[in-house]
Amino acid sequence: MWFLTLVLGAALLYAALVLVTALFQTRMLFPARMAASNRPLLPLSAERLELTTPDGERLVGTRLGNASGTKPLLLGFGGNAWNADAVALTLHGLFPDHEVIAFHYRGYPPSSGEPSAKALFADALTIVDHLQQDRSRPVVAVGFSIGSGVAAYLAHQREVAGLILVTPFDSLKALAREHFSWAPTSLLLRHHMPTIDLVKDRPTPTALIAAGRDSIVPARRSEPLRSAVPNLVLDRTITDAGHNDLYQRPAFAVAMREAVAAFEATASR
Repeated sequence: MWFLTLVLGAALLYAALVLVTALFQTRMLFPARMAASNRPLLPLSAERLELTTPDGERLVGTRLGNASGTKPLLLGFGGNAWNADAVALTLHGLFPDHEVIAFHYRGYPPSSGEPSAKALFADALTIVDHLQQDRSRPVVAVGFSIGSGVAAYLAHQREVAGLILVTPFDSLKALAREHFSWAPTSLLLRHHMPTIDLVKDRPTPTALIAAGRDSIVPARRSEPLRSAVPNLVLDRTITDAGHNDLYQRPAFAVAMREAVAAFEATASR
């Protein structure tokens, strides 16, 4: 009897863990309040942007730098705990002579709504279409971590001058299996970002930058993208960097600048 009680208790505990993971997956994937609490100070030159989505939500963004007739606009999509101000500052620090724009994800204050992979995809198209209303200009989509899936979707749906994928994963489903191997993630996951399917057969010049000691997006989740991208103009692994300390490494700045320079060279031909 004690054995049956033990088995039943273990089964109930497992079911409870699976249920909690399923119910709170959106909060774990999109920690909007955490991102909002880490907003850095912006320079006085920063410009606040706002737009309304087709379903009535408000998206708020940040612009740094000035528009150029020759240099592409850098449109950034941050990691799941990033906010738009941090994304814009990171890109502006790397490219002070470029116009840089990033929007707070839906549901990430001060943007309204509820975040989801599907909503972030749709909002990326809304953002770039809004930015192209007044004048068409070349755009380089830059995605960090989970933002790499959003940037890849944008490049799949719209023509962009270049695509930079920083610590990207082949699919969110595969990454979820890495971290929750004990749970039936294929059945429970409600948010899907099939990055590898989005970059296949796309001619977009693409750069891939990975961290050699990345424990959040391990190398086996980035590796399949290398053979899937048909126009990989830069493939760089910063061997001594982890997922979160990558951005402080000089080699990361070098790789980013090489990628944008390659896109600009391609566009000028």
